Amino acid sequence: MSRTAIFASCSRLPEGDGDERSVLAALDDLGFTVRWAPWDDREAGFAEAELVVLRATWDYTERRAEFLDWCESVPALCNPAVVARWNTDKSYLVELLQAGLPVVPTTLVEPGAQVDWPRTPFVVKPSVAAGSRGAARFDAGPGGSEDAEAHLRGLHADGRTALVQPYQSSVDTQGEIALAYFGGIYSHAFTKAAMLKSDVDPSGLYLVERLGAAVPAPEVRALAEDALDTACSLLGILRAELLYARVDVVRGEDGRPLLMELELTEPSLGFRHADAGAPLRFASAVRQQLA
Repeated sequence: MSRTAIFASCSRLPEGDGDERSVLAALDDLGFTVRWAPWDDREAGFAEAELVVLRATWDYTERRAEFLDWCESVPALCNPAVVARWNTDKSYLVELLQAGLPVVPTTLVEPGAQVDWPRTPFVVKPSVAAGSRGAARFDAGPGGSEDAEAHLRGLHADGRTALVQPYQSSVDTQGEIALAYFGGIYSHAFTKAAMLKSDVDPSGLYLVERLGAAVPAPEVRALAEDALDTACSLLGILRAELLYARVDVVRGEDGRPLLMELELTEPSLGFRHADAGAPLRFASAVRQQLA
């Protein structure tokens, strides 16, 4: 039986960044007809589609309220609208921290609020952002604090809440490790090098990442599992209801793994750096969502 699905994108990258090519072939083998459409295309037929998969909707940060309204209007959306609303604002990290997860220490700074700058190198980033846009690293001390204040004023002038986090030096040597899950089940992992000084993609939507295949250590895998379980508990959903998830982990100064981000809305899933079975696992997870 033929099934149909729409991969939701944006007008600046109407067919994503190319990472899903192998996934489209795997879905075709299972009898799926897949097409791409920008999420704000009113003629795309999202409301009638059997399944709509959030993939490259990377301009949502500029129109988040409109994007979330659109998510609510799509009955067969993966991941669901309730997930997108929670996960597209990085303040969810504070919720996970309060729930007892080992998360990179995170302070929210609302517009107009003041902050005591860390005494070690730190990062300031907008709470609503994708692809590391708007993130900047600063050194401790007067010079770094002055630059950070200027960056913070710029974010606040746009009405944006900021996150302040201590910079994790392990990113410079080990990078981050990203663990991909399909239907709540582990699929594969890949490393991501630091992006704060990387080039911006021609689309202007994200910073170019340097990726590579990886095998997560047991304690990293355990943290990723705990992060998924905690998030699903907070959201009141089952892990199987998540078509995909990406858990980004770094090593803290003491070597322990820390959660950097939990990407449940439109993450790159690293298929180009995964084993040949990853697209097949994703295609099976898509079928599971329809069931």
